[in-house]
Amino acid sequence: MNNNSFFVTTPIYYVNDSPHIGHAYTSIACDVIARFNRLNGKKTMFLTGTDEHGLKIEQAAKKKNMDTKKFVDQMSLDFKKLTKILNLSNDFFVRTTETYHKKASQHIWKILKKNNEIYLDKYKGWYSISDEAYFNDDEITTDEKTKKKIAPSGNEVQWVEEESYFFKLSKWQDKLLDFYKKNPNFIGPDSRRNEVISFVKNGLNDLSISRTTFSWGVEVPDDKKHVMYVWLDALINYLSAIGYPDKKYKKFWPADVHIVGKDIIRFHAIYWPAFLLAAGIEPPKRIFAHGWWTNEGKKISKSLGNVIDPNEIIKEYGLDTLRFFLLREVPFGNDGDFSKNSLQRRINNDLANDLGNLVQRVLTIVDKNLDGKLNKIKKIRKNDKKIYDYPKEILKKIEINYEKQEFHKVIETIWKLISEANKYVDENAPWQLLKDDKERAGDVLNILVLIIAKIAIFLAPIMPNISENILNKIGLSIKKLSMKDISGDNFLNIDYKIEKPEIIFQKIE
Repeated sequence: MNNNSFFVTTPIYYVNDSPHIGHAYTSIACDVIARFNRLNGKKTMFLTGTDEHGLKIEQAAKKKNMDTKKFVDQMSLDFKKLTKILNLSNDFFVRTTETYHKKASQHIWKILKKNNEIYLDKYKGWYSISDEAYFNDDEITTDEKTKKKIAPSGNEVQWVEEESYFFKLSKWQDKLLDFYKKNPNFIGPDSRRNEVISFVKNGLNDLSISRTTFSWGVEVPDDKKHVMYVWLDALINYLSAIGYPDKKYKKFWPADVHIVGKDIIRFHAIYWPAFLLAAGIEPPKRIFAHGWWTNEGKKISKSLGNVIDPNEIIKEYGLDTLRFFLLREVPFGNDGDFSKNSLQRRINNDLANDLGNLVQRVLTIVDKNLDGKLNKIKKIRKNDKKIYDYPKEILKKIEINYEKQEFHKVIETIWKLISEANKYVDENAPWQLLKDDKERAGDVLNILVLIIAKIAIFLAPIMPNISENILNKIGLSIKKLSMKDISGDNFLNIDYKIEKPEIIFQKIE
């Protein structure tokens, strides 16, 4: 285990559908965490990719009259494109149909078999193809109209009877509860942690981990009739992508955080640590499950035709604006409502009025009155101390917020700094000082440009393009800066000639 490494993952996305706002939300959150850790000096691995096995995929390919492999190749490409569209800094894109992944999955199967964690029996019970999940009798309801049996997710279940390998999940019940107790930060937020613990306390049944009624999956070692249950193979991506079973995987394992949607918390917080412990591998440090978005107050669904396409939002409002809005609007972990009015309000108030106005005012004065040139700060006065020391003070706070996935608090804290900087402009009125005390005016403006640079460094993980745009205006680039510079003041480019800035954020009428 390397203390200077950091490993963050999205869940791997199921390729039976096109990318939507939910995929964008998870991916952006992981990207922000990865970018922050890189800027904070950590060797960072950010992983995303696609989950390409299972009955649902086989059926989706049949519907389109396509060969299954060709179908997954095409669909996987859409998610690869999404990484470019969202400007993700992922280090690797995993695909579960690749040879290295099959090798890792079969390796773990063999260990589980050798450790006497797997046995062959018959499976009888409810299975949802849409969820690729098994459900207990007490979780099933009957739809009054159609008389169909329904899973808690709202998807239809079918009664399945077939020969299957089982994983001895029941024997891990107490060990899991003990693990949660010893690792209180393993599941976030607390509401999900409580939900998982209560589910495990209610009793765990052994888990069917192979299927024989279809063939699109990773073949079970030494039994060609069976393919692995899609969730066993899918979860192993977090290991196969970093080189497991070769020892090099230990450079990044255990993962620092798996970010997932709340609908798949059970697989990640119960099945995954049980599989790993049973195979003698350390579980990840943390699983964090975020909430769901509604669209203008309505549940998002294909039938309502209100699926939010990230591409359209980006075309209309810009990528960094979307990244900012998704993480600012709702505490990560809660459900949120996506509305264009709220987005426009954020653009006008937070971005144009607060941040845009600060950069615009200060750089325009420097261009107009100092011929775009800064000097070294001559004297830090008593009334400069608060704003001058503020970035350093909040860095620790922001680090803790990132560790807890509290993105809204990170942004709130940065905005307090922006607000203090705007207040400092008003209180010191550099336009007046230029007439009365030019040296003092120079110091005030130098301090403000330094603070603007630090705001841009803080914003770099969240709004990488906007941040770089601001830094470029003062002759800097995030490529040559890091979070360490938040505590310093000698990185400003004194030789750079600042020109009148173009407006960064256009207000929306």
